[in-house]
Amino acid sequence: MLLDKIYYTVSRLDGDYAYLQKEDDESAELKCVARALLPPETAEGMRLLYEMMEYSIV
Repeated sequence: MLLDKIYYTVSRLDGDYAYLQKEDDESAELKCVARALLPPETAEGMRLLYEMMEYSIV
């Protein structure tokens, strides 16, 4: 599970936090992530990849 690739869409940005929607499970609850853990250019609607405990823009 740790080495899996997980794709997210940035649903909304709220201050120091981003709310991410898991792409393969639309019914899943939004994941709240500190923006400091995301690439600085992250914006709403962007697609992110979570792999090896890091987020990157796809």
